[in-house]
Amino acid sequence: MKLSEREVVGSGFVYPVELHEDFVGLSEKLNKLKKISHVFVLTSREIAGIYEKYLIKELKNSSLPFSFIYLKSGEKNKHIDRVKKVYHQLIEADADRNAVIIAFGGGVVGDFAGFIAATYQRGVRFIQVPTTLLACVDSSVGGKVAVNVDSGKNMVGAFYQPQFVFAPLFTLSTLPKKEWSCGLAEVVKHSFLDGGNFLETISKSKRSDFFEKSDILRYAIEESVRVKSSIVSQDEKESGLRAVLNLGHTTGHAIESLTLYKKYSHGEAVSVGLVTALLLSKELVGFSESNFQKAISLMSQLELPTVLEEKPDLVLKHMEHDKKKDGNTLKFVLLEDFGKPKFGVPVERKQILEILKRHKGNKLNG
Repeated sequence: MKLSEREVVGSGFVYPVELHEDFVGLSEKLNKLKKISHVFVLTSREIAGIYEKYLIKELKNSSLPFSFIYLKSGEKNKHIDRVKKVYHQLIEADADRNAVIIAFGGGVVGDFAGFIAATYQRGVRFIQVPTTLLACVDSSVGGKVAVNVDSGKNMVGAFYQPQFVFAPLFTLSTLPKKEWSCGLAEVVKHSFLDGGNFLETISKSKRSDFFEKSDILRYAIEESVRVKSSIVSQDEKESGLRAVLNLGHTTGHAIESLTLYKKYSHGEAVSVGLVTALLLSKELVGFSESNFQKAISLMSQLELPTVLEEKPDLVLKHMEHDKKKDGNTLKFVLLEDFGKPKFGVPVERKQILEILKRHKGNKLNG
């Protein structure tokens, strides 16, 4: 059953983001697409082992030919070295320009499958079927697709929009605690960017309120999609405003890279990065102490990590590979207030290091 729908609209594209209880209705949406020669489902064996039988049952209702291509899970496998094998599998299966790729999984699968779709035969259609909270609230929406290289995360990619996003919320029932944290961190980020009722509602919540059938979960996903789609519709290719979605990501990406993508989920790293950004916001753009404490309190209620455990000088070194550097400074997204982000703020490396040292090991109690 469809629970809700919101459109993402931009210059030259429009597509729905739909929340569903399960997979019912996916075949009907596929049948509405024209000239599909074959459907290729790109997924991990872990996800397939739990949900493949349900997806196959639904795909059989479409009468379209379909195949599965299995990917290795984990951020380290979203690497450019893995791309060639999938291209070869598609070629061997005679995939043509009318093929459709379904990205069935979390953010790693969505990014990787989207990159394959954007580049195979100069682009084939693809569909996002997110199975994690992070993918529902963030990575499946907006058309950013990418793979990692040895020196950095998401350094090779494209802007490539899906035909639609179909989120079966029952898949969230099997998420481990780490994956809930991953998604909730991005929900918090969106609430900081938006402020207002979204932030106030989330601030009244605690971690145990979020589960696959809870009203607050649906609200958080719907509001996150609203915030992100509004920004993407104004700036699809990050020439300006869309950069605000990187709040927390400069530090987040650095500690992911530093810890070889093993210690933190993406969202957990962003959570720590949000605190760095808020500390810089207090120093540079007037973010108030009371707002800072409110933010830390909210993150604590949701049991998100806030403390930097890595060595500041090493974190800064890994920031050097970030796409947002400019000469002797790094550019950050900061907050003047909740709902008032400021992007492209240049920060000297010396000041970043001072803030990272302050952040290191501090409990930052709300």
